Amino acid sequence: MALSAPYLPSDPAKPRRAEGARARRGLAMDEQKRSFLRMVSHELRTPLNSIIGFSEIISRELAGPLGSPQYKEYAEHVRQSGLKLLRLVNQVLEIARLEGHVTDLEVMPEALDHAVDDALDGLRDEIEARGVRVTVENQGGLPSVVADPRGVRTILTNLLQNAVTFSPEGGEVRLRARLLLGRVQIEIEDDGEGLDPADIPRLLRPFEQGQNALTRSTEGAGLGLPIVSLLAQAMGGALRLASEPGQGLKAMVILPTR
Repeated sequence: MALSAPYLPSDPAKPRRAEGARARRGLAMDEQKRSFLRMVSHELRTPLNSIIGFSEIISRELAGPLGSPQYKEYAEHVRQSGLKLLRLVNQVLEIARLEGHVTDLEVMPEALDHAVDDALDGLRDEIEARGVRVTVENQGGLPSVVADPRGVRTILTNLLQNAVTFSPEGGEVRLRARLLLGRVQIEIEDDGEGLDPADIPRLLRPFEQGQNALTRSTEGAGLGLPIVSLLAQAMGGALRLASEPGQGLKAMVILPTR
């Protein structure tokens, strides 16, 4: 006759110890991600800032005239390429932070008027180059939100830049913000070609663009809208997109308020 195994009482503390071990491993992984992102950020941004800075000195002939006008043109190309690469690096790092849940957000009351002004100042050259007019409804009287100040500026910059990029030359980008059921809804609308509503979910996936990758006329890695969506969610809000062919794109960000 087979003997039964002796009864061993379960350890009631074992599940708690296992949960604690998982939590410690999770914290260690988060710290490793932060360390990796800090290292990558420094190692990529430092040489890029040098490339951009020195090429600007050369293109503006700040240290004296160049021997050939072509050198000035080439230096400006280097500077512009460096700026594009730096923007891409910043976006990739931001996506990595947000998807890895390692972004430290400091949520506080923030005046939208100040954030909009800062975003527009940073995009002034692009707006002028495209000949696009940006109108802000009720400028000076926009409501405040409860959000991370840097995050709000990142959201506004990405949405405004996207709208300016896809607007026709001489077009208009409209920004408005209103209180809606105890929250603030920020709307940014452009005069672009628009797109099929069925394509909207694809725009919220990283590295996707609104046009066919082989025929699209604009540059970019398709990270702006995913960053906005993830940032809005991290601050207790959401991003909504609406479009129809020939009717432009309307981006709506909902954020908490006081």
